[in-house]
Amino acid sequence: MTVPPYRSRPVALTTTFLAMTALLAAGCAKSEKDQPTGGGSAQAGQVVQSPSGSAPSCTIDKFGGTKFDLKTSVVGFSQSEKEANPFRIAETASIKAEAKQEGITGLRTTNGQSQFSKQISDVQQLIAQGAKALVIAPLNSDGWEPVLQQAAAKHIPIITVDRKINATACKDYVTFIGSDFYQQGKRAADQMIKALNGKGKVAVLLGSSGNNVTTERTNGFKDEIAKQAPGIQITFQQTGDFAREKGQQVTEQMIQSHPDVNAIYAENDEMALGAVTALKGAGKKAGDIKIVSVDGTRNAVSQIVSGWIYAVVESNPRFGPLAFQTLSKFVNGEPIPDKVIISDREYDSSNAKQSLASAY
Repeated sequence: MTVPPYRSRPVALTTTFLAMTALLAAGCAKSEKDQPTGGGSAQAGQVVQSPSGSAPSCTIDKFGGTKFDLKTSVVGFSQSEKEANPFRIAETASIKAEAKQEGITGLRTTNGQSQFSKQISDVQQLIAQGAKALVIAPLNSDGWEPVLQQAAAKHIPIITVDRKINATACKDYVTFIGSDFYQQGKRAADQMIKALNGKGKVAVLLGSSGNNVTTERTNGFKDEIAKQAPGIQITFQQTGDFAREKGQQVTEQMIQSHPDVNAIYAENDEMALGAVTALKGAGKKAGDIKIVSVDGTRNAVSQIVSGWIYAVVESNPRFGPLAFQTLSKFVNGEPIPDKVIISDREYDSSNAKQSLASAY
């Protein structure tokens, strides 16, 4: 894997991480034939990007809360989407595994089943059940005011993972842990430029609306294409809602309406896998239409090996260790940054086969 020169070298997340003075400086349905996914922290754990772009500054005193024992307290984890999505399976498994390893006996988990109103209700119930801290994987970035108001009244620290919420850090929530989605889009564009030798027509399968991941992955991709490869045109784009079936449906429509498309940028692997199914159904051969995706699921990486997908930019879902390390520091009075950005790998034909075991 070739790492573009503008990205900093990642710093490994190790057990000494908690002692670092610069703390943590720093998106679907699953087929029965799919390979199993892994969510344990021992498998390709997250690493923190260095520099993170955010200095530790939020403390529990500044937030208005008081110290408490994380191991004996109720800690709520709110998952956003149905766990038929490999990303969500691995994410939840990582949270549960790390809580068990750290001896946190009061972990309570909920799942919004891809319904924002249910996720809001889930978190409100966690608060009513006495949660002292919350880890939330938001479905949407907006609309969290009812939860934020209730949490603020009780000074409950909230950590968001994977997606951001549009609110004020160290006031409405304490920190965000996740990838640089704009850079993911740029890196996907760099792979697309290589796949097309700088010239061709591209279709974009957009993620679901209402969250920062879709917006930033789209903007990063388009900005990089415009800057580096004016010979590449984006001639089709439509939402696939981060879902495999929708990705397949949209690709089937695209094949009919835009038969001259040379490549597809899918904003997550599930849509990319749906696109592969559509291309096979249309009689295409592996490599006829280049596909670049974001996530790093084992199923998608295996399609690089078979030639159907050109490259995948990773978005690591194993948030457990980093989430609980950050929360532990915070409740013990240590400062944490308002965002913790993780560093993601890339998969292509040069490393996909040997990397299958570490994909999720």
